[in-house]
Amino acid sequence: MSRSALVENVMAMLEDAGFLVSDRCAIRPKSFDIAARRGEDVLLLKILGNIDAFDAQTGGEMRRLGTYLNATPIVVGLRTRDEELKPGVVYFRHGVPVLSPDTAMDLFVEEVPPLIYAAPGGLYVNIDSEILADVRENRDWSLGRLAKELGVSRRTVSKYEDGMDASVEVAAELEDLFDAPLTSPVSVLDGAEEVRDDEPTPDDPAVAPEDEPIVTVFTRIGFEVHPTDRAPFKSVNESDDEHGQVLAGHSAFTETAEKRARIMSSVGEVTRTRSVYVVDELRRESVEGTALIEKEEMENIEDAIDLRDLIMERGEEPEEVA
Repeated sequence: MSRSALVENVMAMLEDAGFLVSDRCAIRPKSFDIAARRGEDVLLLKILGNIDAFDAQTGGEMRRLGTYLNATPIVVGLRTRDEELKPGVVYFRHGVPVLSPDTAMDLFVEEVPPLIYAAPGGLYVNIDSEILADVRENRDWSLGRLAKELGVSRRTVSKYEDGMDASVEVAAELEDLFDAPLTSPVSVLDGAEEVRDDEPTPDDPAVAPEDEPIVTVFTRIGFEVHPTDRAPFKSVNESDDEHGQVLAGHSAFTETAEKRARIMSSVGEVTRTRSVYVVDELRRESVEGTALIEKEEMENIEDAIDLRDLIMERGEEPEEVA
């Protein structure tokens, strides 16, 4: 299956599952392909045939964007260079959960979360430590007795009851011994923090010199600016008050800029953010909801209210400027 067909299939699957799905981010470089929202669950998805193509820089940016936009970064892929991804298993690349299309279908359409995750050494599951301790005590087994049944040390059994995860084989043996479900799902939509790689999120990239005047304006009027380097927008700008978040882009108004502004509008609808594109010369007032503002006009904005009003005024309907 081609990557393009895979992206289309994932988008259709999410729409069938009741998600609002953004336009495809058909520009380069790009850290994610689509954004999607169902209720309060927001996803940023990268879709790949071979997940080995997912690099650390892209993973770092997806995790940063997930933090800023209150979204879960996810990779959907078919295989590594060595093997097909197994259904029902969560993998990880650079701290981002990775699912096969079948696993994604189970999670988003059937609403059946995966139970197994891959980590160095094999496949593992979350053991519900409280239930394990209860069923062991109800059977009047000591830690030593259970350790002997499993062929492990008493210390290992104690760790299971303290919250340590177990291999798939050990979990299956535990459930057979006690004839009870002892595993808990992997919380993918919460970022799978309980099993995710313990990998710190990289700092924001440096601001490009040509964008420094725009960043200065956002900072001056009270926004915290988070630059990006692999997104259709140049920055995510956060305000602690009612002005919320603004996605911002900046360049001459070219065909590529128009495409970026259109994608920003679509992503903004999903993530509930406003979007603005700063251009060198104003030829129209908006692109499908993304407000266009001339650079000199942007630099003269006095406060966040002025910016909000301008975005709302221009972002309503695309309009050619005479």
